[in-house]
Amino acid sequence: MSSVLYDAPGPLTRRRERIGSILGGLVVLALVGLALWYAAGRGVFEADRWDVLYDPPKNQTAEDVWTSMVVRGLGATLRAAALAAPLALVLGLILALWRTAQRRWIRLPAVVVIELFRGLPVLLMMFFALLGFGWDAFNAVVFGLTVYNMAIISEILRAGLASLPKGQAEAAYAVGLTRTQTLLSILLPQAVRTMLPSLISQLVVLLKDSSLGFIVGYAELLKSIQNNAQFFGNEYFIALFVIGASIYLIVNIALSRLAVWIQRRTTRTAAPVVPVAVTMPGSI
Repeated sequence: MSSVLYDAPGPLTRRRERIGSILGGLVVLALVGLALWYAAGRGVFEADRWDVLYDPPKNQTAEDVWTSMVVRGLGATLRAAALAAPLALVLGLILALWRTAQRRWIRLPAVVVIELFRGLPVLLMMFFALLGFGWDAFNAVVFGLTVYNMAIISEILRAGLASLPKGQAEAAYAVGLTRTQTLLSILLPQAVRTMLPSLISQLVVLLKDSSLGFIVGYAELLKSIQNNAQFFGNEYFIALFVIGASIYLIVNIALSRLAVWIQRRTTRTAAPVVPVAVTMPGSI
């Protein structure tokens, strides 16, 4: 399919892209090999550096180690994300609709809220809830994740609404729909469908940002890994953090694949737009 923005690459350009891809791949492989060689030189791959995963010391069992990371640590991470994600989506939707108000004095508070929480670090808002409100670590983490991501999600939805052709709203007004009906039944479903990959990506960011909770004392996955590493000794840091990184990768890749599946489903089940003939008064 040809693009209206640039010409399709010719044979010379495709050959240069292929050569660049091969060279880039070789550079990446060289860096990975160098990192593995350096790790091997420091004894990272020795068996006694990994036995914490299957035969841990200090009268602990492998079940204890894996339960602390997968059940308690990952469970706490998912629990915070599962509560913050729907709150951020609902509040972000409200802010996006609020910001699209026609009167400036009505949308100004929404602009202030979005710009305020979008410009503050997540960790700072967690500390604010922990120390300012006196909340516990779980509620502080949920608060920080919610208020930051609701601002980002509202901007994503607003961008989706702004990207729609103006004729969509004009046609809705022409058949007698109010502004609220136009937003909720015509514009918003299309904006959500268009921005769905960005929304899922932001939810992945929300899940990863939950790892900041260990700084405020929330016993999520990263905190659990850190506790295990401190308990068993520094020689097990690499093994435990590799497992933690693998868990994060599995969860985030699963969310990304879910986003692709949902996008395909919504694209396939989307109702086709049927043109409507409008008869002007006095026409035959």
